[in-house]
Amino acid sequence: MTATPPARIQSLPEARDLEPRLHAALALAKSLGASAAESYLGVSRGLSVAVRQGEVESVQFQRDRDLSVTVFFGHRTGSASTTDLSDAALKRTVEAACAIARVGGEDPCIGLADPARMAREFPDLDLYHPAIVEPEAAIDLARECEAAAFAADARITQSEGASVDTRESLSLYANTHGFLGCRRATDYSLGCAAIAVDGDAMQVGHWYSATRRYADLDAAAAIGKRAGERAAARLGGRSVSTRTAPVLFPAEVARGLFGHFIGAISGASLYRRASFLHGKLGEAVFASRVSARQMPWLLRGASSSAYDQEGVATTERQLIDHGVLGGYLLGSYSARKLGMESTGNAGGIYNLIVDSTFDGGLEALAREMGHGLIATDLMGQGVNTVTGDYSRAASGFWVENGVIAYPVDEITIAGNLATMYRGIAAIGSDVDTRGGVRCGSVLIDAMTVAGGA
Repeated sequence: MTATPPARIQSLPEARDLEPRLHAALALAKSLGASAAESYLGVSRGLSVAVRQGEVESVQFQRDRDLSVTVFFGHRTGSASTTDLSDAALKRTVEAACAIARVGGEDPCIGLADPARMAREFPDLDLYHPAIVEPEAAIDLARECEAAAFAADARITQSEGASVDTRESLSLYANTHGFLGCRRATDYSLGCAAIAVDGDAMQVGHWYSATRRYADLDAAAAIGKRAGERAAARLGGRSVSTRTAPVLFPAEVARGLFGHFIGAISGASLYRRASFLHGKLGEAVFASRVSARQMPWLLRGASSSAYDQEGVATTERQLIDHGVLGGYLLGSYSARKLGMESTGNAGGIYNLIVDSTFDGGLEALAREMGHGLIATDLMGQGVNTVTGDYSRAASGFWVENGVIAYPVDEITIAGNLATMYRGIAAIGSDVDTRGGVRCGSVLIDAMTVAGGA
């Protein structure tokens, strides 16, 4: 079903027009007896276009807004939210939050973050690049992308489609410490999923581009071609006999390895003792060649911000220093639970940059590996961050004598994250910049590769 597009989507409001709503919510909370309060207001608009087999599948326009209020009555808390910004709705929302707080249980660790830690510097992080993308132009771009996938190989006879997504957002956060933060950003993406068919065999290949500036998207034809080539290359996959072998994770897959690390050093996992890295601060948990740092002020970064979800200033931090764990990711609540201080990471990490250790990308690392598996696709959720046990269904390519010998599928790769991290033999220079974790391809010296052959 295709929506009828309006002639033009109305622009987002200015921050100065929304600030009074936040201040009114905080003032009302204080008047109702709250000892402290915080409020978040977010508005966004976007366009999503999808085509499949050259036909338009959908054109969707989104326009959202949400205001949430959290109040504190000593060590009791309550939250409520609304999409209605009228005075009456705001009053009902704050009253609801206060009613919840009055009957809630006490928790000595709840409360606003330390006022001394509130952000005071707000540099321009170059996140906002509005562009008028007409639905017709987005449809043409998606069609061009999909057509390039079909042209990449004669065996690309089907498609899961191509899509264009644009989003413009404005978020404001305020609390009764007097803090007010504003973040305006844009996000654009273009992607394609091609299907290669050979007899009864069928394989899917995906590729996409994601940027802050519309003009920085990769060419539609290049994205489609790569999606098509990836699908065709996977045809003829076979299993392998169970063995221990090196495993090479392409950059776009390797990000997940560090995503598990982020989860394991995050406050909630730590104070619940649900992390295999609990108590490992200052210890070597990676190979000595591995270093990574948080860079929250990275220009146009996917996770850049001058402050976290509590208004605490974000800082550049060395989280892995030649293999040694240099810090945790804590908001104020988890920090209090652990008897520590907030690290300005309420809401997660703000750009993890993993240093490369090898001058070369996937092909060069395959030559370095000699023989082993390139794991291009992982399936399932077989990762236990409590124990570090890792087991994922996988597909990819088997490498012999430094070159790809044949595609493989219906296999499982297994290990333990603690061992895998210490077994990182190299990190390539082919850094994937599309997400909040930036790293190159990662070569792990040994994992169990289990197949049915």
